[in-house]
Amino acid sequence: MAITASLVKELRERTGAGMMECKKALVETNGDIEAAIEQMRKSGQAKAAKKAGRTAAEGVIVVSFNADNTRAAMVEVNCETDFVAKEDNFISFATAVSDLVLDGGAEDVDALMQQPLHDGEDTTVNQAREALISKLGENMNVRRFARLQTGQGRLTSYTHGVRIGVVIELVGGDDELAKDLAMHIAATNPVCVSAAQMPQDLLDKEREIFVAQAKESGKPDNIIEKMVSGRMNKFLAENTLLGQAFVKDTDTTVEKLLKSRDASVAQFQRFEVGEGIEKKKENFAEEVRAQAKI
Repeated sequence: MAITASLVKELRERTGAGMMECKKALVETNGDIEAAIEQMRKSGQAKAAKKAGRTAAEGVIVVSFNADNTRAAMVEVNCETDFVAKEDNFISFATAVSDLVLDGGAEDVDALMQQPLHDGEDTTVNQAREALISKLGENMNVRRFARLQTGQGRLTSYTHGVRIGVVIELVGGDDELAKDLAMHIAATNPVCVSAAQMPQDLLDKEREIFVAQAKESGKPDNIIEKMVSGRMNKFLAENTLLGQAFVKDTDTTVEKLLKSRDASVAQFQRFEVGEGIEKKKENFAEEVRAQAKI
C-alpha cells in the first residue's frame, strides 16, 4: 500500500510522534494506521493511545425519561456544523428521536429509522431526517442510542451542553450524589464500573503493550513482571469508575465515596458527540472536570 502524506499526517496527529517515525511505522505495517499506533505504543514512540480519527461530526446528545424515571433513553444525532447543531428544528428532531427510542422497541439504528417519528403519523424517522436535510442544507444522521431501565436504584442524567450525556443508576445514596457521579463520569470517561467488568481483550492488549515497553528497559524478567503489574493496576484505577479519584475530592476514590454513603452504581452509559470520528480538538471532558471542582 502506498504511504501517502495524508496518512503520515493523520498518524502524527494521533500519536504526537515525528514524521520519520510515523512513516517508518506505516511502512512496517503496510499502511495499517491502527497497527502502526499499537506498534508505536509498544516502542514508546506514540504519545497518545486513544483513537482520534477526526472527520466532520457535530451534533447533540439528548436524554429522555419516562414519567417515574424508571426508564431512560439517550441518543446521538449528528450534523455537519455547530451552527446547525444549535438550530431549533434540528434539536426538535433529535428530541423526538430520543422520545421514540424511550417508548419504541427498535433494537438498532436501522430499525429505528423505519419507525414513525410521531404517534399517529406515517412519516418515518428517515423521511423526517431527509426533509430536514433539504431544509437546513446539511447532512445529518442518527448515529446511536441506548436504553436504560432501573433494577433497584434510581436513574439520573447529566448533560454538558449538548455534547456529553451520561445516564447513571445509583442504588442508595441521594439525588445529589447521583448527580455528582454523573458529572464525574462525564469528566473522566471510565470504561466500566469495576475491574471485574473490564473487557478481557482490552486488558490483554494493554498488558501486551506494557510488556513490550518494559522490555525496552533491559531489566530482568522478574523486574519486568513487577513493572507490568504496577502499570496494569494503574490502568485499572484510571479506567474503572470505582478506581478513579473523585473529581470533586481527589483525595478519595469513587469506591470509598460510595462506601461512605452506603451506595453503589448499578450501571451507567456515557455518550460524547463524535467519539472516534470528531474533527474538533476541544476537550469537553476537561471542561466538565473543571466545573465539577468549582
